[in-house]
Amino acid sequence: MYRTRRRVLPVVSLLLVSLTVLAGCTNAPPPPLVESTSPSPSSEPPSEPPKPKVVVASVDELRGGFNPHVLADQSPVTDALAELMLPSAFVPGKNGERVLNETLLESAEVVEDAEKFTVRYRIRTAAGWSDGAPIAAEDFVYLWEQLRSQPGVINPVGYRLISNVESRQGGKTARVTFDKPYPGWKSLFDHLLPAHLLKDAPGGWADNLDYGYPASGGPFAIRTFDLDRGEVVLMRNERYWGDPAQSNRIVLRKAARAENITALRSGNVQVGMFSADATTMDALRGLGEDVQLTTMPRPVSSTLLLRPNSPQLGDVRVRRAVLAALDRQELIDTGTGGGPAANLPAHAQVLAPSQPGYVPTEPSGDYTEDPSPKRVEQLLTKAGYQHSGGSWVRNGSPLSLVIAAQFREDSHEAIANSVAEQLNEQDIQTTVVTPKGDELYRTMLTTDPDVQDPPSSAGIDLAVVSRPVSTDPAATLAAQWGCPAVDPDTGRTRRFNMVGFCDQLLQPTIEAATTGEIPFRRASERVEPELWSEAVALPLYQEAQVLAVRREVSGVHDGPGFAGPFSSAGEWVGAPGESYDW
Repeated sequence: MYRTRRRVLPVVSLLLVSLTVLAGCTNAPPPPLVESTSPSPSSEPPSEPPKPKVVVASVDELRGGFNPHVLADQSPVTDALAELMLPSAFVPGKNGERVLNETLLESAEVVEDAEKFTVRYRIRTAAGWSDGAPIAAEDFVYLWEQLRSQPGVINPVGYRLISNVESRQGGKTARVTFDKPYPGWKSLFDHLLPAHLLKDAPGGWADNLDYGYPASGGPFAIRTFDLDRGEVVLMRNERYWGDPAQSNRIVLRKAARAENITALRSGNVQVGMFSADATTMDALRGLGEDVQLTTMPRPVSSTLLLRPNSPQLGDVRVRRAVLAALDRQELIDTGTGGGPAANLPAHAQVLAPSQPGYVPTEPSGDYTEDPSPKRVEQLLTKAGYQHSGGSWVRNGSPLSLVIAAQFREDSHEAIANSVAEQLNEQDIQTTVVTPKGDELYRTMLTTDPDVQDPPSSAGIDLAVVSRPVSTDPAATLAAQWGCPAVDPDTGRTRRFNMVGFCDQLLQPTIEAATTGEIPFRRASERVEPELWSEAVALPLYQEAQVLAVRREVSGVHDGPGFAGPFSSAGEWVGAPGESYDW
């Protein structure tokens, strides 16, 4: 806490004052003036210490769960905190390509003389966590061990190709050996986690990051974290070995959209991130030239999954009938609310619209036509259903589908309800469920035998999800559509994709793309037509946010690739704010 300094008169000055008073009471002449070597009191008030520079950023939501590697925790705030505090081996360059993070690593290179495909990462000696522990090879080991075995994780394929991670040179070198060549290795080891604090902590992988990170390896660290108040205060990480942050702290503050816009207008908030609909966009544009707006596509696509391992949807004719009953554009309008994401409709199964190389792969026909009751009737009849008493019945049981959307994902819940209404209009019965993220992604949409029974017991027929994409499209292809693999530790078979899809005829092509034997584009031309034909997923749109920045804050930009604005937070220069007890 900054303290006010008391003004104290120099001792010589007090003495002179005393002598003058005494002289006034006698007839003796005053003593001769003696030139003092002490400085005379200044008439200027003492200078105040400079106020810390602060940036207040508003967000739409702030909820528990901040592990950037799990599907259940995907959110803009998770992306933001991970960029601020969790270091990555490679980061997006100016054109979105992956470049070495020279703040963290001295080098990362393929070892040419190794027997197997091997990559050596040399970690800078000064690189460390905010609690004083070094960033080391054990952090690489921990991330590898978790992502190769845990259910419900994002893009695990590359980690499952790794056979060993060795620690060398006192932990400052990580030597990573792969079973097969992996050209996408630069996409690995994003957002390292402090293994020394997490590996043996109670709660394990699933719960330890529900309230932020126990240590930071970036320019900021968490000062206070209050979900009830909807506020996270980040302070400059004084142990950060890279360039120090330009601002002293960043405050993330949750509020309703209307409140955030009012705060932007008044200047109480300098940066805003919005999942904006058309009404919100109109209000943001009304802020005028004082606020700059930028659309930021996120690395996820909102998708409706039709799970072929569901007993109700095991027949492709039934899945096609479901698609024939849907108004896709209405689902997009419902999810986006007419906001910027409406301009990013998804027409491919792997790449998102904003990614380099994206081209629509969707065939003309079932996916682009309006709802067709006649086609619904034809397909369900061929699948053995009869229309009776206002429902479709086969073997005495009505066609009744369970549609899942993650709890508190408002846009996904709205889409799920719209799907239900449209199917009900075609006399297909539905139930909408909204499980929590961990339950949906770790149990309901997996077949991990360590978690639950086989997938048919999960009871989910359709699901509205955010499907992640990455800078390695071949790995995304394998993660989303690859067949079950064998866990190297237990020998058990696990299904790694959310859809429950496996085509043994496509699997060699998928694996060849992953290891670089064939280009991704060639694999995509082989795989995507089959995925559309099998009617296992209906891509809707790429999710997007709007970044709003007031002119008095400098250094804020949307970030290359999918890095996001918080990747540049160390360069943000905010206005002087209130002093805090640091």
